[in-house]
Amino acid sequence: MDLKSYVRDVADFPKKGVSYKDITPLLLDPEAMELAVKLFMQNLPHTDIDKVVGIESRGFFFATLLAEKLRAGFIPVRKPGKLPHRTHSENYELEYGTDTLEIHEDAIKQGEKVLLHDDVLATGGTAAATCKLIEKCGGEIVQCTFLVELGFLKGAEKLKGYEVSSLLKYT
Repeated sequence: MDLKSYVRDVADFPKKGVSYKDITPLLLDPEAMELAVKLFMQNLPHTDIDKVVGIESRGFFFATLLAEKLRAGFIPVRKPGKLPHRTHSENYELEYGTDTLEIHEDAIKQGEKVLLHDDVLATGGTAAATCKLIEKCGGEIVQCTFLVELGFLKGAEKLKGYEVSSLLKYT
């Protein structure tokens, strides 16, 4: 099964000139989702993982499935004001401006092994900010996983020092 055949390009979304990688067809197919989870699991380092962090919102899809398979806790990283308890915040650069992500202060205990997951690695700003949040909480990042990597945007360069694994790469 070729997982790339389950990712469709949507021209000019969310703005003109962008070719959006839509993973909805993959999410509609239980066999494709099962294969993706199996491949993620095969690519993980052989270490115990305590928590899986998913980045809002599409990162939640596979992060929760991976957490269940790993028998680990799931932690959502969200935009400001979406989490109900005390949070750590991290600002990061966008193409035009800045944005912020938050994590609950008590989500990770000192020294816990953490897997970070998001649907797409593009410019790397969101993932790099999330790595900082995990480390603010005392977590040790085992790996950063992505369903799709847009290699031409060089996002992995912002994640130097971390192990990065992507199932589908577009160069």
